[in-house]
Amino acid sequence: MTGKFSKRFGHASKEKEIIVREDAPQGLREFIIQTLCAFDYKPSFQREIICRVLRKSPDPGNWGEYPNIYQEVNQLINECEWFYIYDIIESYSKRINEKHREQFQEELNDYFKANGIGWKLNDGLIETRGDVVFEGAIAKVERTLDSVGLRTAKTEIKEAIVDLSRRPVPDITGAIQHSLACLECVCRQATGNDNATLGDLMKKYPDIVPKPLDKSITFIWGYSSEQGRHLREGREPDYDEAELLVELSSTISNYLGKKIGGIEIEESIELPDELPF
Repeated sequence: MTGKFSKRFGHASKEKEIIVREDAPQGLREFIIQTLCAFDYKPSFQREIICRVLRKSPDPGNWGEYPNIYQEVNQLINECEWFYIYDIIESYSKRINEKHREQFQEELNDYFKANGIGWKLNDGLIETRGDVVFEGAIAKVERTLDSVGLRTAKTEIKEAIVDLSRRPVPDITGAIQHSLACLECVCRQATGNDNATLGDLMKKYPDIVPKPLDKSITFIWGYSSEQGRHLREGREPDYDEAELLVELSSTISNYLGKKIGGIEIEESIELPDELPF
């Protein structure tokens, strides 16, 4: 049995409600430096990466690792705008030794969860992180679509996550469009109709999901068409609405993907109590 005591014996901090997205709290900034120091990376290594991300020149008057360069690293990372912190994390992940990358990712993701930060480090890239239900829906649909060979649909849902993850401003309409494209692609495969829109598919093939859940797909189509493609002045969708649409599309696409692949469906489709339409 390996790993930290708290994890070995099930005492790790519980995941907190997400309260931070467009920010990089002071504690996170300090934790990044502490983590790199714990891996024995010198302040000069950290300064090189931070300066490159921030497009700044290192102070030529600072020669010694401690305290001079170390203090400079702290100043640079504490004074930069919040979104650069996540750029710095990505750069660290790419530059540190391969033997440290997995642990670095685990340490950062544990910190995000314990402090309610809505981001995660995944294969060297910072992505948006939702609650447990959201994360579960995304993981399930990616596995299912991959197993049944629906690569295009899988790419669309991954692009939706990319759009939600954009910094400093997420691409809300892009996330809605890509999540709808995923669902539309899966519905086309489920019905054998490669040309119809999602709205037309639900009129012709309402029985591809149990009633009355067919109505939910029609509502998603209507909402996505209005908010993702035909925006009204002064009525732009917000992040939470886009996240909900991505989660809904993922859950239904996972269900249909399993039907397409003949995979036993163990769980039912559970939709949120409140829908944005």
